[in-house]
Amino acid sequence: IVESPGKNQAVELLVKEPGTEVVLFGGVDAKDYPLSKKGHSHEFLRQIAHLRPRSNLIGSVARVRAALAQATHEFFRSNGFLYVHTPLITAADCEGAGEMFQVTTMMMDAEKDGKPLPMVGGKFDYSKDFFQKPAFLTVSGQLSVENYCCALSKVYTFGPTFRAENSHTSRHLAEFWMIEPELAFADIFDDMTLAEDYLKYCVKYAMVHNRADLEFF
Repeated sequence: IVESPGKNQAVELLVKEPGTEVVLFGGVDAKDYPLSKKGHSHEFLRQIAHLRPRSNLIGSVARVRAALAQATHEFFRSNGFLYVHTPLITAADCEGAGEMFQVTTMMMDAEKDGKPLPMVGGKFDYSKDFFQKPAFLTVSGQLSVENYCCALSKVYTFGPTFRAENSHTSRHLAEFWMIEPELAFADIFDDMTLAEDYLKYCVKYAMVHNRADLEFF
């Protein structure tokens, strides 16, 4: 790897030792390859999910997101928090936070067996379902992690949550990762201090480890 004399690239591969060579596997015709050197819209990248990690944008997003996830765990661990994995499938509507995606095998089973959905009194008979009760993808891990807080004092959960509002705007996500710390014997000022320290830590971490990606944005 040597410094490149070309424009818009820092390094290049120079093969100069006797007996060495570059072997190309799986050549691609440039006119058929969907990713070009020009910029691409977000909508276009969504249509080529198998290739979009190779774009500068998605590559930068992936590196920054990985760094912030690492910073999250480092921050909470260094402050004495325990990381708790909370269930993704639940029968509880935590906080009534939003519409929920339902998890059921009844429709699949009915289609496979060629039978109607089981009903009792005009309602679905969930006793015949996989969990024998209505089950959903979680909208928040907070309800589960609070139990651990009462036992272990300082805990946090960091994982995917799901919201089923029928909204297709840039302000709504059907799936996103949420960080939810819980502190026992804390007041509002402790909460505010923790939130401020956490944000400062993450911003500094990204500036140190991913400055080039941030400047690309």
